[in-house]
Amino acid sequence: MKKIEAIIKPFKLDDVKDRLDEVGIHGMTVSEVKGFGRGGGKAPIYPGAEYIVDFVPRVKVEIVVPDELVHTAIEAITDASRTGHVGDGKIFVLPVDEAIRIRTGESGPDALS
Repeated sequence: MKKIEAIIKPFKLDDVKDRLDEVGIHGMTVSEVKGFGRGGGKAPIYPGAEYIVDFVPRVKVEIVVPDELVHTAIEAITDASRTGHVGDGKIFVLPVDEAIRIRTGESGPDALS
């Protein structure tokens, strides 16, 4: 099993959710996050002043999938969240040693569905 964390632009969340649903991946955890990458944020100019906003708003989507669905999930997230502009986001894939459904006690991949 793998945990996939995707940091995406907030307005792309519904597209990512719909695309994951289309490929059979249901359920996710979503968090509002802030951060910056190589660009270092943005520098808006207001009348009489310029200031740096170091952190830009993003959404973090977290899913855990069986190994055989990792590439399908990555492709779905990438296709749905890509705008072609700077700041489209990042995807991280981490190993998951165990998953347990609290209600039933199911474990491993059975706990994911």
